[in-house]
This record gives sequence, C-alpha cells and structure tokens, in this order.
Amino acid sequence: MEITPIAYFKSPFPDKFGIPRQAGLVEGLRGRIVFVPGFKSADAIRGLDGFEYIWLIWGFSANTASTDKTAFQATVRPPRLGGNERVGVFASRSPFRPNGLGLSSVKVVSIDYDGPSIEVDGADLMDGTPIYDIKPYVEYTDSHQGVRSGFVDSHRWESLEVVFPEDASSSGIDLKVLADVLSLDPRPKYQDDPLKVYGMTFGGHEIRFKVSGKVLTVLEIVPH
Repeated sequence: MEITPIAYFKSPFPDKFGIPRQAGLVEGLRGRIVFVPGFKSADAIRGLDGFEYIWLIWGFSANTASTDKTAFQATVRPPRLGGNERVGVFASRSPFRPNGLGLSSVKVVSIDYDGPSIEVDGADLMDGTPIYDIKPYVEYTDSHQGVRSGFVDSHRWESLEVVFPEDASSSGIDLKVLADVLSLDPRPKYQDDPLKVYGMTFGGHEIRFKVSGKVLTVLEIVPH
C-alpha cells in the first residue's frame, strides 16, 4: 500500500528537539494543518466543526531510519524509563518504528473552510510534518478511563521549574506556552550536566538554557 500526504503541519518547532513527547501535554501550543493540492476541499472536512478533538495520522519524516526496513530494531529505550531500559517497540510510542507512523489526538481550535486549514492545540508535531489522514475523536469509543498504562503508570514524569531572564517578555513569545514546553525537560534523559548549555528553536527564536536539579534556567531568547 502506498500512502501520500493529504496535508502538512505548521508548527513553532522547526526541529525535533524540544517538541513535547506526547500530544496534549501543553495547552496553548498552536499549530495548523494545511491541505495540499488535490485535497483542498471544504467538502472533505464538512461536519468536522461538530467535533472537539481529532486524530492525526502522520509521518516521522525527520527519522531517516524509519524508512530503512533493514534497520528495524525490535526494542527501544523510552525516555520515560531514563533512556537506559529497553522495551519492545510495539510496547512503546517511540518514533523509530517499522513504518514511521505517528498518531496524535489534538484539540480543534478553528476551521478555515476557505483554505481549507485547521488550527489545532496541543500537537506534538514538527513543522513540515506530513499528515496522512484525519479522523474525528469520538469519546464513547476512544476514551477508556482507569485502564493500565504499562511502565507509564510506575514512572511518573517530573516537571521542571522554569526561570526566565528579566527581559524575556520583550521577545514577543508566549512565555506561558514556552514555560510549559520547557518544564517537560526536552533534554535526552541520559544527560544531566548542570554546566551544559542547550539550545532549541521555538517560534522563530533560539532558546538557550541550562538545567540544574529540578530548575531550568533560560539564559537568553534570541531571534532565529
């Protein structure tokens, strides 16, 4: 079976580093689904405004290993387990999968039927990510309360305290959203050097920061 993108995603993240590891973790993190020629049809999304959430089926386009079937790895090291314990790839949400497909549930903010395009909240997608399908989220079938979630239940993610420099507000970035993104700790889990300066691009700015203990200190926000 061959699949082709129906749309591409517009995101404040031009690179993988810093993107939340799951959808829905950062409220206010906006992005836009822009349909490609051949799928630019308002009829194709008619009735979608009656749904609050949608499922996105998309591709890990930045992972070249995902396209190499000879590079299949049966086990992966989830960040939730500290990056040093292996589980089966099908028992994880690792981006390094045999077919390189991602699945995210995102909140619909607005729909432009003239574009058409869809603005969404809480996506964990990089800018330019290809989207292969969109399906409505249906609560009575898609929501399962009180179920077991494997190693996720026993390894809770601890948020960091985020400290900004005094002039951070002059950058024009939504600091509440940026703080929520950084509080998830974008570093590789095996790195814990308090002297190391990390950098990530967000909303057209380079964000440079350090982490010591449970405190992430933003050193500077520079236009990219």
